[in-house]
Amino acid sequence: MAARGVVGIFFLSAVPLVCLELRRGIPDIEEEEKNEKRQKLVRKKQQEAQGEKASRYIENILKPHREMKLRKLEERFYQMTGEAWKLSSGHKLGGDEGTSQSSFETSNREAAKSQNLPKPLTEFPSPAVQPTCKEIPDLPEEPSQTAEEVVTVALRCPSGNVLRRRFLKSCSSQVLLDWMMRIGYHTSLYSLSTSFPRRPLAVEGGQSLEDVGITVDTVLILEEKEQTN
Repeated sequence: MAARGVVGIFFLSAVPLVCLELRRGIPDIEEEEKNEKRQKLVRKKQQEAQGEKASRYIENILKPHREMKLRKLEERFYQMTGEAWKLSSGHKLGGDEGTSQSSFETSNREAAKSQNLPKPLTEFPSPAVQPTCKEIPDLPEEPSQTAEEVVTVALRCPSGNVLRRRFLKSCSSQVLLDWMMRIGYHTSLYSLSTSFPRRPLAVEGGQSLEDVGITVDTVLILEEKEQTN
């Protein structure tokens, strides 16, 4: 019994100490919560300040830099294409159009000179003089498919069309030139070539088709002659 009394007395004497320690711990927890809230508020303000700073940097530095770079690229593009007049502010309707036009031409010439572009043509070459049409002799009657000593000539035109006609091997080779004239290709502007091997076909009035090498069905190419100045 005495031991139990001693334990009880010890326990009762310890209770005030425990309560005191508990009361000391509660303010510490509250202080930690206040510190955490304070730190969160500071971080929030720092983030807002950083965001505002980044916005000012974009608006005052990055955006003008990008606009300047885009303007330079646009100027370079118009100078390369010879359209530097698009960079000018233009002129009012009814204003001094002659002055504006001369400034546009000057800008274009300067742009062409800086890019080493060819000079614009001020004089257009006169079109090729078409030869006068002379009387074209009639073509010989086309032989039948069953006739002997007959060849079929396929004429590939510059337009892509292919015309075919039968001739006797004994016909003069001049008939090919007459055929060209008949379908609208003058002999002074166009010539005949064999397809394979590719070589000019020598046509002379005194030679027959067989003499110039047309002994079997043949494909001839009608092509434009190179114009010499």
